[in-house]
Amino acid sequence: MTHPTRTYWLEHAWLDHHVEPGVVVEVGDGRVTAVRTDTPTPPPGAETLRGLTLPGLANAHSHAFHRALRGTVQVGSGTFWTWREVMYSVADRLTPETYHALARAVYAEMALAGVTAVGEFHYLHHAPGGTPYADPNAMGEALLDAAAEAGVRITLLDTAYLSSGFGQPPNRHQLRFSDGSADAWAERCSVLKDRDHARIGAAIHSVRAVPAGQLATVARWAEERRAPLHVHLSEQTAENDACREAHGCTPTRLLADHGVLGPRTTGVHNTHLTDEDIALLGGSGTGTCMCPTTERDLADGIGPAAALQKAGSPLCLGSDSHAVIDLLEEARAMELDERLRTRTRGHWTAAALLRAASADGHAALGWEGAGSIEPGALADLTTIALDSVRTAGPLPRLGAETAVFAATAADVRHTIVGGRQVVRDGAHTLVPDVPQALARAVEALRA
Repeated sequence: MTHPTRTYWLEHAWLDHHVEPGVVVEVGDGRVTAVRTDTPTPPPGAETLRGLTLPGLANAHSHAFHRALRGTVQVGSGTFWTWREVMYSVADRLTPETYHALARAVYAEMALAGVTAVGEFHYLHHAPGGTPYADPNAMGEALLDAAAEAGVRITLLDTAYLSSGFGQPPNRHQLRFSDGSADAWAERCSVLKDRDHARIGAAIHSVRAVPAGQLATVARWAEERRAPLHVHLSEQTAENDACREAHGCTPTRLLADHGVLGPRTTGVHNTHLTDEDIALLGGSGTGTCMCPTTERDLADGIGPAAALQKAGSPLCLGSDSHAVIDLLEEARAMELDERLRTRTRGHWTAAALLRAASADGHAALGWEGAGSIEPGALADLTTIALDSVRTAGPLPRLGAETAVFAATAADVRHTIVGGRQVVRDGAHTLVPDVPQALARAVEALRA
């Protein structure tokens, strides 16, 4: 990832919880070197970003290959578990080459939606049947390369996935997910290294997929490296019921008892929680990644996001299965879902929702110094049009409210990563035809 020295003039910028008109941002070595306000016109040589510029958005939970399911799993009835069988059929057909092509297109779609960093929850490790590739990390390396080519940052959350359920071996689909043991998982993913555009983190797929006695191994690996650790948590009531039957406690309590919770850990979904679960997560500083568009698509339920944040759990957002790739929609959906659940309005300000979509998402992915527009911060920016049919009308000083409650990904005009303009005037500068790239990649999996 190159780091140009550039000057940008922002027509409007979201600075420290308010909108400021006429802002100059100077960039060097991938970071913001200076911010000057009260600049009503662009200075000579500056690149103009018209609209409202926000810190880059962080998509904290992604399964890139699920994008191939969009539009194909919306017909008929069913549950998460029937959807999962269709998902497995796609996973069975992926190779490092086809996964690279699909992920490159998906990450390019994210850039078009203003996403500058993605957390890839990666468990598709081996060939079908579980045979390792010649490079045991071929699938992970394909994702890292895809992100670089799409111009976005990535945290590869290499995922331990060892069983199909409590005390059950992997099923035939899951054999390619499993390393056999947490120690073997740790040995394989220890070969992966951070790089300029990438961080290596860890994930526990779920308490049903990693035996209790091996949870600490994954947690210790992340702790030793001070790396982020993510885990699917209580997405389904069936998982909670099975955990109580196997261990006599909730999944959250099981994770707490094995040292998994803590400030570098993020629970994904956190949907079906008890009051004790919420207190454990908040008291330990464990984060929560809500994925509202996927949670509603899969009929998972509405998680207690407001109660979790009040208890001390920082909130971030992800597009998960990519039924929609739109972090602005995820942000407003969290508020609107809470309105439906409680029948009251105003649980989060627009500023708080933007923080969940940017700074707190980057923190959950291990990208320090991201999610703000200030000297020293990563020069990752997203510009939202204020003159589209969705955003025209409100006063510019209400730009945060307009971005969260009116704009969509279609209103993203510019995306800058490390000072480089990855999206300019709504077009990707590195992947020329993103829709065609997506169509080709998905079609290759159907062939």
